[in-house]
Amino acid sequence: MLELTMASVTGADAGATAGMLMADAPSDPGAVLRVGRDRAVCRLATPDDWLFVSRVHLEFLCGPDGTWQVTWLHGSRPEPSAEVRLTLAGAPTQPVPYGGTVKLPAGGSGEIVVLDRTGPNSVNVGFYHEA
Repeated sequence: MLELTMASVTGADAGATAGMLMADAPSDPGAVLRVGRDRAVCRLATPDDWLFVSRVHLEFLCGPDGTWQVTWLHGSRPEPSAEVRLTLAGAPTQPVPYGGTVKLPAGGSGEIVVLDRTGPNSVNVGFYHEA
């Protein structure tokens, strides 16, 4: 099972946990969880006017062996309006490339942060992959 928690944070609210959203999915091959502005497609949706987040920004996908990966999907622009950073428990923060995919460790946890390049807003997505 993959469990996600998401908080949309403005500069003034840094560190706040109010408004946190949660989603989970079993580790079945082909299971998908998405994060973005499009509420029809994404289980975790950001505010509509946060244009630094694509309609579908992050896609968590369970592979055939029950392990999860996250992909920063290409949006409609050639250059992104955001930065995406991944922190795994006990490891340094690393950037996720635009259009890149990172495997999540089985039984691991961490956080993915989508940062607005032009302002103080961020989307913080915590994850726990239950082995």
